[in-house]
Formats: sequence, structure tokens, C-alpha cells
Amino acid sequence: MNPDRIKIFSGSANRPLAVEICHNLGVKLAEAQVKAFSDSENNIQIQENVRGADVFVVQPTCTPVDHHIMELLFMIHALKLSSAERITAVLPYYGYARQDRKDKPRVPISAKLVASLIEASGTDRMLTLDLHAAQIQGFFDIPVDHLFGTPVMIDYFKPLEIPNLTVVSPDAGGVERARAFAKRLNAPLAIIDKRREEANVAEVMNVIGRVKDRNCLMVDDLIDTAGTLVKGAQALLDHKAASVSACATHAVLSGPALERIEKSPIKEVVVTNSIPLSAEARKMSKIRQLSIAPLLARAVQSIHEETSVSILFV
Repeated sequence: MNPDRIKIFSGSANRPLAVEICHNLGVKLAEAQVKAFSDSENNIQIQENVRGADVFVVQPTCTPVDHHIMELLFMIHALKLSSAERITAVLPYYGYARQDRKDKPRVPISAKLVASLIEASGTDRMLTLDLHAAQIQGFFDIPVDHLFGTPVMIDYFKPLEIPNLTVVSPDAGGVERARAFAKRLNAPLAIIDKRREEANVAEVMNVIGRVKDRNCLMVDDLIDTAGTLVKGAQALLDHKAASVSACATHAVLSGPALERIEKSPIKEVVVTNSIPLSAEARKMSKIRQLSIAPLLARAVQSIHEETSVSILFV
């Protein structure tokens, strides 16, 4: 890897993650001014030469989502105008991914619009992690490297050798993810049949699979308000599960999420640092955060060196 040619920039969304990625690669975080005018307009300036450089911009589109998306677009556009040879947008968390289709009359396909904006800003390639819907890759006309947080989670849970473990998908849409997880942990799979009547409101209907006297691990891609998580945990305990833990790649944790988790019977919630945790979340004993920086650093190195990234798609 040529440290003089690779440049890694960060917006304001998750600078500590970008610093950790750089540490894993043995390079310094590139300098950029990321500020806002008094009326909240973004003010971006690249503060070093990027002509002919292979540039990576680390920016999860987490809260405040729209601000961070615009910040990403302006930074990529500035890099394009500064003659960067290639620009890769590194989105550990892709906002608007849950709005990937027209499920009601007269609604936008927001995930597609965001993809179009990222392309239009001058992005040559995208690196992302655990998209809520894998088909979002098809919204882009540029290469998309879609990684999974599963290896990071497996490295944590496998040494624990949890007895009588059952891996649980909190809904039908997450079965493939949970099945892969269960296979790696050599554990059976259970599924929670869920009906959702409106956004952020989940109603658990049934549990499919054997969970009685089992230590259950719920596996999901993200935790938002934690409604699905807590109701799912209660449904498992109602079916005589011995204990319930959970893991998810993206800790969105909005609204009443922290209060719900704290009051719930869930033993532990394991997440990654794709999204920075709030100070309150960091103090909670139930929440454990793992780093995905080494995984993203390996992907960045492979992209830069033009070697295969597929070994990371597990």
C-alpha cells in the first residue's frame, strides 16, 4: 500500500471510527475543514493536496441523517473538483435503507434517491456494511462492496460457548442473516413471526422453532427504537426461553430505545461502532460495543491495492 497515494477523510458523523481505520492501516487521517455556518449550511474545505490520490470518505449517515448526507455529498464534490483520481464513499451505516420500495401509495423510494445523489456528487465506488435490504446495491450504477458485521460478532460470541444456544431471527426478513449466524455458531434457528402495522411499532404474533429452556440470541441488522427487540425478547421468555441476548450491527437507538432496553429482561445487547454511541448508551452495562474498524480497514486496503474483497463477504 502506498501511504502517499491513499487519503482517508472523515465527516463529522463518526470521526473516531475513521481514526481507528487509519490506525489499522498505518496512515494519518487526512485534513479537512468540516464546519457549519451560523444558519446551519455546511462549510467544507479539503486542506491537503489530493490530485491523483485514491480517496476514501468515512461517513455513516446516522443522526442527524440529512445533515450527514449533505456533508458527505459536499465533501465528495470538493474532492472531485480537487482532481482526486478515485473517490470511495465509506458508509458503515446507510440511512434511508428501510425506504427501499413503494409499500404505500404516493411515497418516495428514498433509498434510491440517496443512491442517485451519492453518485451525482462524484463518487466512483461505495463501501458499506449490513444494508437493511441487500438489493439496494442495485440502486447504484457504480461498484458497491457490501460487507457484513457477522465475522466481528462471531469472534465475540464463539469463544463464549453459550450452552443450549438458539439463534433467533426477530422477523421473517432477517431469516437469511440469522441462518448464516446460526451455522457459524453450530446452533439451531428460531423465527419470530411479527406483524407491523405502522413505522416503529411492532407486534409479535408467534414464535417458530424450539426455544424452551434455550439461551436465545436475537440477531438483527439494526436497533432503532428497540420495540421489535424488546417485544421479541418477551415473546421468547413467554415461550419459556432460559435467557435472551441480542446483537445488531447498527445501534441507531433513537427515541425510547435506551429506556426500553434498560427495563427489558434482555441480558446483553451487542452492537458495533458503525454508529457512535451516545454518552448515555456508553454508560449502560447491558450494551457492549465491538469495533468494525479492522474489517473496514482490510476492505479499504483491498480496494486500494486492487485485490479481491470477496474474502470479507462472509
